[in-house]
Formats: sequence, structure tokens, C-alpha cells
Amino acid sequence: MHDAIDMDADAFEALVIEELDKLPDDMVDGLDNVVFVVEDAPESGDDLFGVYEGFAITERGQYGMGELPDRIVVYRHAHLAACADIEQLRAEVHTTLVHEIAHFYGIDDAQLHELGWA
Repeated sequence: MHDAIDMDADAFEALVIEELDKLPDDMVDGLDNVVFVVEDAPESGDDLFGVYEGFAITERGQYGMGELPDRIVVYRHAHLAACADIEQLRAEVHTTLVHEIAHFYGIDDAQLHELGWA
């Protein structure tokens, strides 16, 4: 076991933004009406790195103007507890972002595992 990384909310959010900026353009350019949010932990108490809240692009149908944005939430506490150093933290945040963005595109967990992304 290792000691959890100690990083305040502002520094963690800055790291998430840096990792988001490193993702390929073709992955993020298609995101429509999606916001990225950093929270400490899910209200449910579940041990999650992140979650996609919304409708995948493959399920949107008549989705249109006036819809609240979908949310991709990255949870700080789970990431910090799981990572031994900043490099591992960056890698885990990257994986979480790719995973949740994939859900936006309609790729489920089984497909992510098949692709080696989860």
C-alpha cells in the first residue's frame, strides 16, 4: 500500500484541465453540450473515479436546444487515494477522461475493456 497523494481541489482541477487539453482533438471536438466537473466524491458514497451523466450521442434522438448539458464528473478523493505519485495520478485521470468521454460516444464498459481502454 502507498500513502495517498495530498492535493487540494484547485490543484487537482488544474491537473484535470491539463490532461483534458492533452487528449486528441478528434476525441474532444465532437463533444456537444458536455461540461467537465471536478468533485471530491460521489454523494452515493460509491468508490468511483468518474461518471458520465447524460445521454450518449447514439441515444439523443430529438435532443436539441435548451437541454441541460451532460456532465463528466471526475472525483478527486478516489484518484488521490489510488495513486502513489503525480505521474500515476496523471495517467489515472487521463484514463478516467477517456473512459467517460467514450460513454458520451455510446461505448459501454464491455466495449472499453475489449478496446483495452478500461
